[in-house]
Amino acid sequence: MDPHPESPVVLQVLPSLVTGGVERGTVEITQAIAAAGATALVASAGGPLVAQIQRAGGTHIALPLKTKNPWRIWHNADALAAVIRDRKVSLVHARSRGPAWSAWLACRRTGVPFITTYHGTYDESLPFKRHYNAVMARGRIVIAASHYIAELVQTRYGVDPARIRVIPRGVDLAVFDPASVTGQRIAKLAAQWRVPDDARIIVLPGRLTAWKGHRVLLDALAILNRPDVMCVFLGSDQGRHRYSQSLTQHARQLGIAERLRLVGHTDDVPAALCLADVVVHASTKPEAFGRVVIEAQAMACPVVAADLGGPVETVRHGETGWRVPPGDPATLAAALRVALDLSPEERTALGQQARASVPTVQAMQEATLDVYESVLNGTV
Repeated sequence: MDPHPESPVVLQVLPSLVTGGVERGTVEITQAIAAAGATALVASAGGPLVAQIQRAGGTHIALPLKTKNPWRIWHNADALAAVIRDRKVSLVHARSRGPAWSAWLACRRTGVPFITTYHGTYDESLPFKRHYNAVMARGRIVIAASHYIAELVQTRYGVDPARIRVIPRGVDLAVFDPASVTGQRIAKLAAQWRVPDDARIIVLPGRLTAWKGHRVLLDALAILNRPDVMCVFLGSDQGRHRYSQSLTQHARQLGIAERLRLVGHTDDVPAALCLADVVVHASTKPEAFGRVVIEAQAMACPVVAADLGGPVETVRHGETGWRVPPGDPATLAAALRVALDLSPEERTALGQQARASVPTVQAMQEATLDVYESVLNGTV
């Protein structure tokens, strides 16, 4: 991003900075803005990742943006308009719907360019949901996390393709590098998860919610019928204790409860992926991108992914992983058998191809800064 007169000031807005792909992307773009010599502001309700925003060279502005209340959204628009004027903001980048409405209103009042990143597929089953979601398609430029999302935005809202930029999320290959993970880190996780030394480990990363396909994997594990295989659900239930309990009960009914581990959140995802023999993405609804898939590929770990949404674009079937029909335990079990039976040479070759194919954080940062520069220079 070339210097703008008086150096550009970019404001990113999102609900909070707790955890998740949106939040991590915000930190990564904050780092890129600061490295380019511009001013990086982030407005949110706060959270543990505020410290990472500050370490990345950004400034956090605490606002109660984690809301869907229309009155509060309107009030937040006033607050954001004041921030835009006081901080001489050049451009606003909205990353979530509630804050995006406030930011869009604030940009209309101040004349500052408004862009969005369309991160999710966004359910439209309830009345007025399409209208609520539509703000994410109102950016001067709409950044889509995948070609799947770009097509969705065009179909739902009739957005001109010239206004859409496909910028996949990226992996930091220095962090997600199998060569950098020590045996001590792997052994520590193995002990925490209570997995035997000789176990083969299948990991499904992601928060515990029904559409992530945990039951599908349990059914596949029962079909696989391999006593040496352990199944690890890596992610928080975020208070969905009934769902967690239902998974344990389902495993018990299938006779595989002793081979299931619900381990919650981990701060050492690279080590978790190194410990895995196979990583599974089993979502039954399409995902905008699927960051866990490319993180596993970066760690040269075999991946079996549901054949829908973003992972279709990042997993080449039989070359960098396998794709299976969503919600199909039998086909998933068959793919898991193939992945588990790879020879060391086959596993190495697949891992090398997968790691070489993943989109990187650097590419995502550079493409996003190019969008900012185009908007600030008035070329779009």
